[in-house]
Amino acid sequence: MKFLNLKTNLLLAFVLPSLFLVGNTNEAVQSSTTAVAKTPDGIKTTINSTIISVSFYNPSTARIVKYPEGTSPVKESLSVIAEPEKVALKTSDKGEYFNIRSSELEVKINKKNGVVAFYSSNGKLLMSEKGAPRFNIFDDAGVKTFDVAQSFQLEENEAIYGLGQLQNGKMSQRGTRKKLIQGNTEDVITFFQSVKGYGLFWDNYSPTLFSDNQEGTLFHSEVGDCVDYYLMYGKNADGVVAQMRHLTGDVPLFPLWTYGYFQSKERYKSQDETAGIVRRYRQSGVPIDGIIQDWQYWGSNYLWNAMEFLNENFPDPKRMIREVHDMNAKMVISIWSSFGPMTKQYR
Repeated sequence: MKFLNLKTNLLLAFVLPSLFLVGNTNEAVQSSTTAVAKTPDGIKTTINSTIISVSFYNPSTARIVKYPEGTSPVKESLSVIAEPEKVALKTSDKGEYFNIRSSELEVKINKKNGVVAFYSSNGKLLMSEKGAPRFNIFDDAGVKTFDVAQSFQLEENEAIYGLGQLQNGKMSQRGTRKKLIQGNTEDVITFFQSVKGYGLFWDNYSPTLFSDNQEGTLFHSEVGDCVDYYLMYGKNADGVVAQMRHLTGDVPLFPLWTYGYFQSKERYKSQDETAGIVRRYRQSGVPIDGIIQDWQYWGSNYLWNAMEFLNENFPDPKRMIREVHDMNAKMVISIWSSFGPMTKQYR
């Protein structure tokens, strides 16, 4: 989305010191605090030197962006492909809050502290921020930016699910403290959904700390020009997933063979062993759809993850793969997130 520039904000603050521009109408109502500008898909205001933008992507999903006054972040999401839809919005100035609502979701901004809260269309509180965002100046390899954080307030016994494929053995992630970085056996995502029927997607790709304790539910990212997250109200788990798919794109099913049985162990040490395992399954009449060739097919550790069959025990990998395919099975190799110093990728 396009942000209003600083000059526009200053003009609004000077010309309209006490006006709240009402979305979808030409009316203006009095506000005793600050000005709010209508944007094509929501509203924008400045509270306590923090610019706050609310954008509706559809009636059930709102995007919140916060950044320090005097900066103008231009962010291209690596995850979100949806564009804001034309949504019928009603805005108002009610005492301590600026309100903007669609047919499904209401967003309230506290005029005093900028805290954003989210409600269903029938007035049920879904969740709320807790306190102001944090922006600490950070030098990212010579580029001036921030580390960014925002806390949220959840109900005491509210279960939440998500954060990726973790190895902590928990269903609900309440009480979890986790550094969200990709790792061996773990895939992470800065997203969770609640039993209350909403989901929250924190749109940041740097190493991010998730923490949930008595102080609140926190996302803290090491690098970011702004706080940027999406609150989606799906009413139930399937509805939340549908909203996430709307934002980030459909997830097609894998090919049918990937849902079958895969054989794997620490590693197979030669191409004859790999093909021989599949042959043994076929001879025994035991169904198998794929075999996984794990590490050291590349040779020594200096060639770690070369993505080539450089091990002398794999002299003809094309023949090995052809043999596996001829037995109506597929082959998968493991790749890693690091490279040995003698690999082409490293050099």
